[in-house]
Amino acid sequence: MRYKAEIPYGAYWSTPFARWQGSFANLHSVEFAAHVARAELARRKIDPSVFDYGAMGFSVPQKHSFFGLPWLMGMVGAGGVGGPTLMQACATGVRTLLAAAQEIEVGMAGVALAINCDRTSNGPHLYYPNPRGPGGTGVSEDWVMDNFNCDPLGQHAMIVTAENVAKKHGITTAQQHEVVLRREEQYRDALADGAAFLKRFMTLPFDVPASNYRKSAGTLEADEGVSQSTPEGLAKLAPVLQGGTVTFGGQTHPADGNAAIVVASAERARELSRDPKIAVRLHGFGLARAALAHMPEATVPAAQRALDQAGRSIAQMKVIKTHNPFAVNDLYFAQQTGADLRSMNNYGSSLVWGHPQAPMGTRAIIEVIEELALRGGGWGLFTGCAAGDTAMAVVLEVCDA
Repeated sequence: MRYKAEIPYGAYWSTPFARWQGSFANLHSVEFAAHVARAELARRKIDPSVFDYGAMGFSVPQKHSFFGLPWLMGMVGAGGVGGPTLMQACATGVRTLLAAAQEIEVGMAGVALAINCDRTSNGPHLYYPNPRGPGGTGVSEDWVMDNFNCDPLGQHAMIVTAENVAKKHGITTAQQHEVVLRREEQYRDALADGAAFLKRFMTLPFDVPASNYRKSAGTLEADEGVSQSTPEGLAKLAPVLQGGTVTFGGQTHPADGNAAIVVASAERARELSRDPKIAVRLHGFGLARAALAHMPEATVPAAQRALDQAGRSIAQMKVIKTHNPFAVNDLYFAQQTGADLRSMNNYGSSLVWGHPQAPMGTRAIIEVIEELALRGGGWGLFTGCAAGDTAMAVVLEVCDA
């Protein structure tokens, strides 16, 4: 299948990702996303007035985020644009891209912005009133920590899903640590030559604004808080859960940041592209859900559905990117699909640069596009799991326009 919607080459961006409680910890995620979008659109000479639709994604509420996409687009300078605010945990990046593509597919929009933001730092503490509770008391929730640590369907933490898959498929701690070392090695390629790969879609050095956006609070040369593991250091780590296999070294870290992709009809995509000779075409999307507490398994059927819609096989994918909150994810995916474990996730992945939920998939998709462009075009796949044992995937092609 080929969707009518395309991604104008170069009409996308990501901030660096900052480990939680780092440089972005005090920035309102929606306001920060709008601040970055204004600057990045201006840098690409894209007037916000071109947009007639938008889809915003987040997974951690912020003050006034009830107003969602219309508020964000108003701050960007596109006050006449409406659209949904979507939340699908770590699959939100694919979900907002699909929402934008669908709007263009049915002729309801010509140019859309799929924009995603999250701040896991300083997550909200919520109180839910219950007048019928003992003494009229309600219940409270720490949005980030409580949901990391408890899926209400199974009453289990996220890490349990990785342990279940590791046990079921015979995945060891040593194998996980080997993947970690390989992914960190691949990320160092993104930092080579003054972070040349990251600078293809990221403005570096990145100016970190103060919380009032009136002055600078510092700069980042690349992602902040990335671990630098050694075989000896990883070998000293005990599994987080007694009797388990997943160590703190074999999983990602929460992070903050935002990312966005412009989506347009083919004609408008040429007009907005950094290089009109390059086309970025969307061919397939997939959604899947695994058995309860087996979240990493969902990436495989989601990928297969996207591949089926695109009419392609895993062997035809020149670039494969995964959301890997646990190293277990990549080991399972390669085991089940035959994908080359060592050549997946070139230039890094969420296992290394962090886990700000909604924008994570958006950045990964951007990296698929840029790696394909560097390699002369071809087909690429991104697949990533999300809370609730779900996953979403997308297949795209970079080719001559």
